[in-house]
Amino acid sequence: MYIHIGQDTVIIDEEIIGIFDMENTTVMKSTVDYLNKAEKNGNVNNVAPFELPKSFVVTNTQKGKKIHISPVSVGTILRRTESKIPT
Repeated sequence: MYIHIGQDTVIIDEEIIGIFDMENTTVMKSTVDYLNKAEKNGNVNNVAPFELPKSFVVTNTQKGKKIHISPVSVGTILRRTESKIPT
């Protein structure tokens, strides 16, 4: 299933590795370094560059890992995935 993460961007739920809160995770230097390295390598998709980022989603696609920076909160993205994940 596809999960909407902001603007015109959807991702495939099976490709999601993790969903992270931007405010809580970027206080650690290791997370900032990870995001900076991914951006330098061209692996970052900023979904809404003119909005305040609230989360980032790490996916593993056929082309490799991709990080999507989203204006949508972690809670909202998780609610969108709940109805899609089989139990």
